[in-house]
Amino acid sequence: MQLSQFSDYSLRALLYLALAEETDTPSASGRDIAARYGISLNHVAKVLNQLARLGYLDTQRGRGGGVRLARRPEAIRVGTVVRQTEGGFSLVECMPPRTNTCCIAPVCRLKGVFREARDAFLAVLDRYTLADLAQPSAPLRIALQLA
Repeated sequence: MQLSQFSDYSLRALLYLALAEETDTPSASGRDIAARYGISLNHVAKVLNQLARLGYLDTQRGRGGGVRLARRPEAIRVGTVVRQTEGGFSLVECMPPRTNTCCIAPVCRLKGVFREARDAFLAVLDRYTLADLAQPSAPLRIALQLA
């Protein structure tokens, strides 16, 4: 199982902003985030836009603008972010009925096994918040060059 790049970048952006809250400059630009992680600014811009629509970020345009967390890191569950940024968790073709073309689907137990595995994966992510990921913060801030 692999998360999409979009989910990965979403979690990284949120982590960056959680760490930025501890500095003198609690907001950041998409350019800052892209540069620190060495990823495309276009990708980061799409991620930030979606995270703002989902209510995770506050954005301010113009000089002195940027993005910052709209919620406390303790209130952001990793599992929830992943559910909202993934296109779905259909691990096998038969999971969504509209794409199912498998002739054994009505009697096959594989779909149930994969559903159980997916639910267990998400249950682990649900145990963690953004605040948990941001600890210990000092080494993370150093790695991301956040003073």
